[in-house]
Amino acid sequence: MARKQFDLIVFDWDGTLMDSTAAIVKSIQAAAKDLGLPVPSREAASHVIGLGLAEAMQTALPDVDPKWYPRMVERYRYHYLTKDHELTLFDGVPELLADLQQQGYFLAVATGKSRVGLNRALNAAKLLSTFHATRCADETFSKPHPAMLQELTRELGQDLRRTAMIGDTTHDLLMAQNAGALGIAVGYGAHPVDQLHACQPVFSAKNVPELHAWLNAHA
Repeated sequence: MARKQFDLIVFDWDGTLMDSTAAIVKSIQAAAKDLGLPVPSREAASHVIGLGLAEAMQTALPDVDPKWYPRMVERYRYHYLTKDHELTLFDGVPELLADLQQQGYFLAVATGKSRVGLNRALNAAKLLSTFHATRCADETFSKPHPAMLQELTRELGQDLRRTAMIGDTTHDLLMAQNAGALGIAVGYGAHPVDQLHACQPVFSAKNVPELHAWLNAHA
C-alpha cells in the first residue's frame, strides 16, 4: 500500500509514550536535595527531559562544580528506580502502536534513556517486540544531534524524508529538523506547547487519540 508521507515512525519514550515526566522531575529534584545542591524548579527539571543523563544534569544545574554531575546521575538513578514500577503508558498508546504495527509501518524509538533503562521499560510495558529498532542516549550523540535518526534510518533501510519523529520536547523536534525528517509534537509531555510550536512541527497533538487520528488520516 502506498504511504501518504511516512514509512518509518520514530517515537520518543518519556513524556510521549510513557507518562513519566513527573517522576523524572521529582527524581532530579530529589537528587539535588540529597547532595545539598540548588534544587532545580519544575520548569528547569522538565526542560532537560529527552537529553542524555549527563547532559541533562549539566543543563539542569549549570552553575555547580562539574565534579557533582556523576553524583547527580547516581542519585537520580536511585530515585527514579524507586518510582519506575509505578509508571504507565499514556491512555491510547497500546492501541496506537498495535494499529500502526498492523498497517505495516516501520516503528522505532529514539530516547534519552540508557539502553538498560529503555529495555526495562519496554519489558514492563510488554512492547519488546513492537519496535523494529531503538536508539538510546548512551549509544550515540544526545538529542538534538541528528545521529539517532540517521542511524535508525540506515539500520532499517529507510529515507529520512519519509521519516516522522514524534516527541514532547523541543529536543525531539530539533533533532528531526537537523536530520531532515518531519517532526510531530505532542503537547501533553515535558515542554510547553508554545515552545513546541516554535519548532514548526507538521502537527501538534493534544492527546494520544488525536495523534492516532491524525496519523491514520495523513501518515
